[in-house]
Amino acid sequence: MRKIEFNARKYMLASIVSIACFVTLAGASTAGELTGQEEMKRPILIQGPMPIEAEEFASRLKDVEVEESGSTFEFYIGTVDDYPVIVSKTGKGMENTAAATAVAILKYNPAAIINQGTSGGHDPDLNVFDIVLGERTVNIGSMKTGDRAEGEGIVATDWKPMDVMASEGSAGEDPNAEKARYYDADPDLLAAARKVKDSYTKGKIVEGTIGSADLWNNEVDRINWFHENYGTSVEEMESASSAMISKAYDVPFLAIRILSNNKTNNGAYNPETAAANQEYVYEVVREYISFLKSK
Repeated sequence: MRKIEFNARKYMLASIVSIACFVTLAGASTAGELTGQEEMKRPILIQGPMPIEAEEFASRLKDVEVEESGSTFEFYIGTVDDYPVIVSKTGKGMENTAAATAVAILKYNPAAIINQGTSGGHDPDLNVFDIVLGERTVNIGSMKTGDRAEGEGIVATDWKPMDVMASEGSAGEDPNAEKARYYDADPDLLAAARKVKDSYTKGKIVEGTIGSADLWNNEVDRINWFHENYGTSVEEMESASSAMISKAYDVPFLAIRILSNNKTNNGAYNPETAAANQEYVYEVVREYISFLKSK
């Protein structure tokens, strides 16, 4: 494994070149002029927040080089079945993940992005080691509070979801922003995940809604509130921000999250779930590579 470190000047030059290349390729794709050979050069990007959520998959890559960007982001660049695949260690949280996604899109022009890792359960029917395919993702931390004067208290259950992408005006004053924005999974990525469900034997695999926010919810009543009002199956801190940036650049996206704990049914935290999820995601990637090669 060869490690590549960037100083600021080299990274700036590389970013300018990659942005120019991305714009060129994106324009060609929009016009329907991207050749099959050029399309095959576009890597699949796999994201994981923490080392335990990224390094298991990275260890499966062939001919790996590591690139770093800033003090947080690492990209393991290699191949799976002779196809280019990049594992991105994004760091935890919505901001880190959004930034890592934008950097990766501009630097590497991925054909698809899979955000994967661990999560906490919102559905009492799901257990530790069960996996949720994100049929859709949603930001459960973007909210508008009720209009209450001093001394009138805090009523979190009256808070409304807020779509920060709804308009260019004030999100707080725009009535059209008072709804949650859901990001649907790419159908081809979801189809690939469905095809290899039988390869996973450590739990069940379901399709559901993945909620993301820079929050760590330990209040079961609050968890139940999200489950009832947003339809969430699990919560974590990354997928929705990656989905938002992927949508902005028209990159196919899917989130895949395994339950590492579930407070709604006393499912205790198990760190081994991170590796189990990456094993399954590896099979999803191989299936998606077969799909891309057959196009």
